[in-house]
Amino acid sequence: MSNKSAPSHTPVLLSEALQALAVQPGGRYIDCTLGGAGHATAILDKSSPGGQLLGIDADPKALEAARERLQNYRDSALLVNGNFADLQAICLKYDFFPVHGILFDLGLSSLQLNNAGRGFSFQQDAPLDMRFSPDQKVSAADIVNAASEAKLARIIKTYGEESYSNRIARNIVDERPFKTTRQLASVIEKTIGRRGKIHPATRTFQALRIAVNHELENLESALRQAVDLLGYEGRLVVISYHSLEDRIVKQFMRTESRDCICPPSTPTCVCDHTASLRLINKKVITPSAVEVKSNPRSRSARLRAAERITEQDDCCEVIDEPVFSTIVRTRGWRRPVLLQKIRTVFLAA
Repeated sequence: MSNKSAPSHTPVLLSEALQALAVQPGGRYIDCTLGGAGHATAILDKSSPGGQLLGIDADPKALEAARERLQNYRDSALLVNGNFADLQAICLKYDFFPVHGILFDLGLSSLQLNNAGRGFSFQQDAPLDMRFSPDQKVSAADIVNAASEAKLARIIKTYGEESYSNRIARNIVDERPFKTTRQLASVIEKTIGRRGKIHPATRTFQALRIAVNHELENLESALRQAVDLLGYEGRLVVISYHSLEDRIVKQFMRTESRDCICPPSTPTCVCDHTASLRLINKKVITPSAVEVKSNPRSRSARLRAAERITEQDDCCEVIDEPVFSTIVRTRGWRRPVLLQKIRTVFLAA
């Protein structure tokens, strides 16, 4: 089923994401970054009949567009305006756990990039905003115009991996206040000049967006929450678009796929860590040349996937195995008594 009136959106690594999620009829899935609902639509298609999806997005405009695209699935899709940093709280509120798969498609959506008033891009002049949600208090303008030179340099260096961070920060402080994206991009271009095809302001804008939305901190928190929400053999799939995000995902999945995480110098294990994930793809998955040609924005995408491996016996000391099996593998989780039991298990994990 499709909705021809919905805004155009091209999901990245779509077939690879569906395969990594192992989408099945009747399954329950979470799209933590709903965006234009391209992945969500495909998940609902493939999980039909009986599939259910919880879609989360911090951007109310993106949620509005997704709701329009998913109107044919309104009985199967629950859409929530929220941040995936609150993933567990959202799932508890709507009794949506355990699930068969969780997807994160990080970065900006086409809708956000193409919206001239949001300030995510310097291709069009716009207020220095960059907030995913209007409820957030701090905008890019607040950081640019109020942060110290040292703090600006640190943000640009850490989140933008910009080698000219000190010089850029110094000139920003000298030239502020800034109101629009073009003003800021112009000063950055004058500071370090043009080098190659990439605009010199690209890294600084990335850094400011990450800082405004606390993207890396929220990602680390959400990944930990996601593992506890997955049912036995549930899949965690993450698509990232720059090295900072991918490094966090890679390290998290590698750590959670190992039993012992003690330093190599430790003679005997003292961490008591137990692996909770199995890596699906040991090598990162990237878009094909065909996809990059048809959708240039996909060129930097990186997909990593893992499977929940904790045995049922390991996570249900207070629940009989047959009861737990009923909860995880059927729709029994909807019944209040069983829901309370499964809530106890996952909160205690």
